[in-house]
Amino acid sequence: MSPNPKLFAVLLLLSASVFVLGCCRRFSLVALGRPEERLDAPGARCLRMFRLAFGQQRVLGKPFGLNHFVIFWSFIVLALANAEFLASGLLPQATFAVLPAPLHHALLLLFDLVSLLSLACVLIACARRLFFPEPSLSSDYVKARSPEAFLILSLIALLMLAYFGLHAARIAMGSEDPAAMPVSAFIAWHLPAALAADPSALATGSWWLHALALLSFLAYLPRSKHMHILTAIPNCFLAGRERPNTQPREEFARGMSFGVGRVDQFTWKDLFDSFSCTECGRCQEACPAAATGKSLNPRAVIHAVKTNLLANGAALRAGEEPALPLIGAAGEGSATEPGIWACTTCGACMNVCPVLIEHMPKIVKMRRHLVQMKSAFPEELATFFENIEARSNPWGIAPTERTKWHSALEVRPFEAGKTEYLLYVGCAGAFDARQKQVTVALATILDAAGVSWGTLGKDERCCGDSLRRLGNEYVFDRTARDNVSLFAERGVRKIVTQCPHCFSALKNDYRQYGVELEVVHHSELIAALLAAGRLQLKKQVSDLGRLLFHDSCYLGRHNDVYDAPRHALQAVTGAAPAEFDRNTERSFCCGAGGGRMWQEEQEGERINLNRVREALRQKPDTICVSCPYCLTMMEDGLKDLQGGGVRVKELAEVVAEGLRP
Repeated sequence: MSPNPKLFAVLLLLSASVFVLGCCRRFSLVALGRPEERLDAPGARCLRMFRLAFGQQRVLGKPFGLNHFVIFWSFIVLALANAEFLASGLLPQATFAVLPAPLHHALLLLFDLVSLLSLACVLIACARRLFFPEPSLSSDYVKARSPEAFLILSLIALLMLAYFGLHAARIAMGSEDPAAMPVSAFIAWHLPAALAADPSALATGSWWLHALALLSFLAYLPRSKHMHILTAIPNCFLAGRERPNTQPREEFARGMSFGVGRVDQFTWKDLFDSFSCTECGRCQEACPAAATGKSLNPRAVIHAVKTNLLANGAALRAGEEPALPLIGAAGEGSATEPGIWACTTCGACMNVCPVLIEHMPKIVKMRRHLVQMKSAFPEELATFFENIEARSNPWGIAPTERTKWHSALEVRPFEAGKTEYLLYVGCAGAFDARQKQVTVALATILDAAGVSWGTLGKDERCCGDSLRRLGNEYVFDRTARDNVSLFAERGVRKIVTQCPHCFSALKNDYRQYGVELEVVHHSELIAALLAAGRLQLKKQVSDLGRLLFHDSCYLGRHNDVYDAPRHALQAVTGAAPAEFDRNTERSFCCGAGGGRMWQEEQEGERINLNRVREALRQKPDTICVSCPYCLTMMEDGLKDLQGGGVRVKELAEVVAEGLRP
């Protein structure tokens, strides 16, 4: 059989039709989502897309990422060769041979070498799945040895082998220059005698093998998980330009629904995310809930969105109720309630995703549905919500008790025009016995540096961070409105807070309410005061032994504050703190974020124990934190693991120690 343009045209038309229909079906499902603006600042978006999608920055963060990087760029380069192949199959004279000889030979050399690299990487990928599968390649729906994975890898390998067979035959027939194609020339020189005697049969067979493999790949692509080949690059362009450290507001009116209880209540970008997942497992590996045996797997959440959309798409387009629930049903296509509540909102999943999928906001949207539409949430949260509503703190303590932390200090109320910083004490800083010591240490530091500060006293209210992350947007909205009104009434413009959760909420969430506050975490202010010489230490703190620093998720990943606490500790102790194996942007959560502070861990290992075990491997004398939640979780973990004489100190306590004679 020889290449036949008419037959090939029919096959190409069929393959392209299947491809287009498959793409249209899936992209039309994306259109079922709610509207969302994702096209602002195209220049900045393009730069990020080139860095992350084409530069494969996050992919290269893992050793095997280099293999994927080569396959990705081979795909890009060989797209030119395959475009020529398709064009010449319809019109034989449509080839790169019409280009100037030097350029044509350069392209042939490039295609030849890249094809060899691609084939080698495909074989490595097969060997990895067969003999060295990573744990992330094994889950309920992702298998290292899945038929689909080997089908795709086999099609790519067939394309490369057919390419070499075709060009080796042409070289043997004298129709191509062997100097431009060293790999194909090597094969041509080592052809078996039967093929060398009549290379035209090899040429014809290889041409049709290449054609069938390419057209099969094209037709199958939209129906496979490898649709991310089409969606991953635009998904990097469409991702949020800012860190996803806040959630969109909801408008509350009679008759409206809240959160996401069915798949078409997600935005179109949420649905596009689901088709962009490469199923690489990086989010699963980074997730503290998944790592400690909880029901949550961020990758499974995204897969559930996609599967649910495909299952319910026809009904939703017809205006009917979906048959498969998004939340709570057994099996594939639904997110489990325990999994939804297991999320600590630490952001580790989003930080490692190579295609910038936004897992955490989807989970919070489903929490909003459960809380506000179903009143379905863990039992412990009922008390938490009631306490916040009644007395604006998690423990339900009387607001008059908010000032008890400074019984031995002279603390001034904030006065507009006279006081520079509002010290936003926070619920933990005002009510938690251990954190009160940190508040006193911070007040001592501010006084020693001559900083003008004051508090709201008993009028201070909870910031609402846990409310929002737990999905109780209605109470958060009311809390935020009250706080914004109070800040405006008191003339507050600059805030310092010791809690990263308060810091993030006031800095990021409250901007949605039209208030622009200069919010600093105490680690930032302390580091700045030390650097400027405004805070003069009386001694170097040298009795802490080996000091290990733990990054708070809401200070680090959510707000990019990594250096300030380290600089402050180095200035006070004279040495940089020791680091966890997982540190800075790869830091492992303490387990208390996302409202988990107010819930018991019913599944698997406690997250704080995982982190404390990691700490103990470093043999520290002191663990330093910069968050009240982390302080509690670290101390509890050390007690449970009988951590010997290891102490936990908050950053402000360490610095305040340097102020003592």
